[in-house]
Amino acid sequence: MTRAGRWSRLQALMREELRQLTIIQASDRAWQMPFAAALASGLPLLIGAYFDHLGYGLVSSLGGLVFLYLPGTPLYHRMITLMACAFGMIACYTLGLMSHFFPVAMMPVLAVLALLVMMVCRFYGMGPPGGLFFIMAASIGAYSPVQLLQLPLLVGLIAMGSVLACVIGFFYSVYMLRLHAPKPVAPLPEPTFDFVVFDSVVIGVFVGLSLALAQVLQLQKAYWVPVSCLAVIQGTSLRAVWTRQLHRVIGTSIGLLLSWGLLLIPLDKWSISLMMMALTFIIESIVVRHYALAAVFITPLTILLAEAATLGHGSPYMLIEARFFDTVLGCVAGLMGGICLHNPRCRDVAGRAIRRLIPARLLP
Repeated sequence: MTRAGRWSRLQALMREELRQLTIIQASDRAWQMPFAAALASGLPLLIGAYFDHLGYGLVSSLGGLVFLYLPGTPLYHRMITLMACAFGMIACYTLGLMSHFFPVAMMPVLAVLALLVMMVCRFYGMGPPGGLFFIMAASIGAYSPVQLLQLPLLVGLIAMGSVLACVIGFFYSVYMLRLHAPKPVAPLPEPTFDFVVFDSVVIGVFVGLSLALAQVLQLQKAYWVPVSCLAVIQGTSLRAVWTRQLHRVIGTSIGLLLSWGLLLIPLDKWSISLMMMALTFIIESIVVRHYALAAVFITPLTILLAEAATLGHGSPYMLIEARFFDTVLGCVAGLMGGICLHNPRCRDVAGRAIRRLIPARLLP
């Protein structure tokens, strides 16, 4: 190929990448959904601020993320889904907290959780955000500085936040179903070995490897590494994985600048609570339209969610730098996992090995 031909091909590739980064998806999401999501995650924060226990409110706010799994189906199906997700969120956070007391078990616990969560999500055909927030809860729990006797208290707090999300989901659904007819309950996808088992095993392995790599590099509080890895590797194709990685790195980089500016402002418990509610509303309004733009606001939200209780005890620069390296490391691990996941040769070789480890009666 001539130099001119290579240059033309590179230009075409760059134009396609730019198009993928700038395309805005159409969405019919009404404003009531972001408002209810902000309420589900924000009310625990306001209650915690009122009683001067913002740290407790932050834990309950994690449970409020359950609301984001609310489907557009009939009321009975919505509530069953929401309550099942609440149970999953509580279980993941609890196991993450328990792994904090055994650092050597942190990586295998998170890998197995990612595997099981992805299996369940794929078996029941759960769409976005998929297993993301379950693993986020487990990761934050694993890096939470807690004492053993605090374990029941924190599990109770996230349980109350999840129950509150179910209550808000119920009243939101009753209101919205008066305005719009529900979508039919989609039939379950065919539970094939490749879709349910193989993909979940690969995702779990790379989520665990991303955390192991963070531990080898001695990254402090690297909860964002496995979350970034899972967010990237969940793409439905290698093209989607690559695009999601670019969106996340670019959006996070800009979001870290926004976070830095916010952390330089004197924040109290009330301003933190209201700011997190505003960020949630913005994210849920635009995430279905453009992921990179949403990632700009996801970054400060997650930093506040995990670090708000300890703000002022360290340098904002060190916190921003740590989250940037966590994101890059997680995205690179997710991209490598996506290449393995969508490579036919890798699927064939690894798939045969996994089949030999599973009893034949359990295979679909």
